Amino acid sequence: MAKTNGSGGAASSVTAALMLHGRVAIVTGGAGGIGSAVSKHLASLGARVAVAYFGDPAPAKKVVGGINATHGADPPQAIAVEADVNDAAQVKALFDAAAAAFGGEVHILVTTAAVLDFSYPTLAETSEASYDAMFGANTRGTFLCCREAANRLARDGRGRIVTFSSSGVGSLRPGFAAYAASKAAVEVMTKILARELRGTGITANVVAPGSTATPMFYNGKSPEEAERYIAEAPLGRLGMPEDIAPLVGFLASDAGGWVNAQVLRCNGGTI
Repeated sequence: MAKTNGSGGAASSVTAALMLHGRVAIVTGGAGGIGSAVSKHLASLGARVAVAYFGDPAPAKKVVGGINATHGADPPQAIAVEADVNDAAQVKALFDAAAAAFGGEVHILVTTAAVLDFSYPTLAETSEASYDAMFGANTRGTFLCCREAANRLARDGRGRIVTFSSSGVGSLRPGFAAYAASKAAVEVMTKILARELRGTGITANVVAPGSTATPMFYNGKSPEEAERYIAEAPLGRLGMPEDIAPLVGFLASDAGGWVNAQVLRCNGGTI
């Protein structure tokens, strides 16, 4: 009978397969609602994390400071790197910074950076500027990061790409036409990328959260509107960033190595 305690049996084997010691991860939007939970979770599994942000550095510095205070700051387990994912040169510089800080090799890319129009316009009312902003960050940004990762990630079986879509691609809510379309493009792009990476040992998957209790969710919604979203959930609550992060950790680990070219909806059963 297999052992299930910490003495080297089945449980410890499963735990070992989930650990990320010796691996370097880049998390775009790594100080955001879901991104910060992902950054912290990957660090808790042993990964060294480059927390990519754009704009105000304070949230990223707070996430990095917390990780280093918990897991060690000499050498640091996490760094903050400013990068506009819509700019190819800055994406390359992000990968360069992670490689330079952590030993020359990058293993994991997670793309949580995203833009949403909080006025929730119908397609007929969506401005070109709004469309361009969402496709710029959500689709072009993911494309540029994935392109860099496809050429830079370790090819020893530990390379992992985890992009972010939205369960909104399935729910088809009015007011989300351009946003959902930008995420649908990410899903197709990632699944094709996984096939193009044949022979590299790199996997590519998509995580598609549902309604999650982050500033992005609450922005532009009345309390009554937020309650309607909550009422849709079979589990009776919104998702939390900490519900999403373990799925990313699994996909980034050896335990998730046989999952490839998939879209995983993490939404508590709402769709």
